[in-house]
Amino acid sequence: MSQCLDRHTSVLQRLWAPAGVAALAACGCWAVWMAEPTTPGGPIPTCPTKLLFGIDCPGCGSMRMLYALLHGDLPAAARFNALALLAVVFLLWAFGAWTYGRLIGRQVWSWQHHRWSASVTLILITLWVVIRNIPIGPFRLLHV
Repeated sequence: MSQCLDRHTSVLQRLWAPAGVAALAACGCWAVWMAEPTTPGGPIPTCPTKLLFGIDCPGCGSMRMLYALLHGDLPAAARFNALALLAVVFLLWAFGAWTYGRLIGRQVWSWQHHRWSASVTLILITLWVVIRNIPIGPFRLLHV
């Protein structure tokens, strides 16, 4: 009985960090939900890059994307920021692998552990900035 209790306590101790990250993420989602970033003139300020340079940065539309995602509107979420939507998927995957690894007591290999993951991420972000700021044709649809 004591050994079972020790194992149970050990699992709970290993899950404190993922629970803390999940709680912080939930607080962030709640703040975005309450701020309602799709309404102009709300409490969320304009992106400094857009304000100073007049271009969309890689994160422009991310809060509106999250707001739409929280409301179950996947097409609107993709419209606001498709790359951030893809990032949410990969972050959830990484969080799941990390949490599972903490649960079983060893590291679980996932996409972010590959040597190329940072380079690919940087290339995708750079391409996203360039493509969404091209002022012609179908690229205008990517402006937010």
